[in-house]
Amino acid sequence: MVATMITCLAQSYLFASPKTLAKQSRAILLNRPNPLLLRFPKNNTRLKSQTPVPRRRLLPLCFFNAGKDSNSDFQEREENESEWPILKKWEIPWEWQTVSLTSLACGLSFVLTGLVETAALPILGIKIQELSLDEKAEILLVDQSITTIVTLGVLFSIANTFQPFPEDLYRYDLKEPFNLQKGWLLWAVIGLIGAVIAIALTGTVMSFFRGEDPQRETDALVQLLPLIGSSSISTACLVGITGVLAPVLEETVFRGFFMTSLTKWVPTPVAAIISAAVFALAHLTPGEFPQLFVLGTALGLSYAQTRNLLTPITIHAFWNSGVILLLTFLQLQGYDIKELLQAT
Repeated sequence: MVATMITCLAQSYLFASPKTLAKQSRAILLNRPNPLLLRFPKNNTRLKSQTPVPRRRLLPLCFFNAGKDSNSDFQEREENESEWPILKKWEIPWEWQTVSLTSLACGLSFVLTGLVETAALPILGIKIQELSLDEKAEILLVDQSITTIVTLGVLFSIANTFQPFPEDLYRYDLKEPFNLQKGWLLWAVIGLIGAVIAIALTGTVMSFFRGEDPQRETDALVQLLPLIGSSSISTACLVGITGVLAPVLEETVFRGFFMTSLTKWVPTPVAAIISAAVFALAHLTPGEFPQLFVLGTALGLSYAQTRNLLTPITIHAFWNSGVILLLTFLQLQGYDIKELLQAT
């Protein structure tokens, strides 16, 4: 082995051209430490005047893995900056098992809270039949408050085990409400206008394809009709339920948790559509499914644009409270709001 290497080196020198040998010899001599310079570093001016020894430079080495990571990070950052906000995904720290179990836990907490409250009323000596309309409205407000606290408590207690969260997850930010790109109030107005137009068009299209209007005796809004316009206390309680508590609960669960979790596996617009379908089904009103689906889609897309839960909460709040206040106004003007609801 050693003999072979020596032979190869000898052949390379024997068959090399004189110019090549001269260059190689000069490079070796220049890179070699000079014993005279080491011995007489200060007084040897003759040697200093010679051509200075070139400094050795480290050649730029490119390690494949390191270069790939830095380039991928740069490209990902560049793509995120150029990508539309409505197309970006959330960085979700949990897997599908957590999504399924948390959704089940939120649904069970919602149902069980209502059952416990219903069972507790007779124990507390409260008879619903004997209550006035204002007292019924107050009971509903307390019921919705407890349900909201319990359900959100279950949701956040599970999610907090994955702390720290990304900065755009469960974000309620009052800053910059009119920012052109992420202003929560500006895009709430845009989303609300878009939802009203889309729902009106959906209702018009549906009217051409359905025959007899479905009965809506079991709809939640129809069940609230006796309280609408009965007094200022009842109206305030209904606005608090439908315009504050319900939007905070539903948007945090359906958009803040469920929709953002889906973006881990599907594009954000698809996640908005899926969450809108689940949102509409959860209301258990088949006759209103198309309108609720359109509203849920507008809520999801507006949330994706701003990454701020205040945007869909504001849209939801204005929608619900606007319906209550409009029906209250019509009730006070003498209209039969039950007939109007059945017709629309």
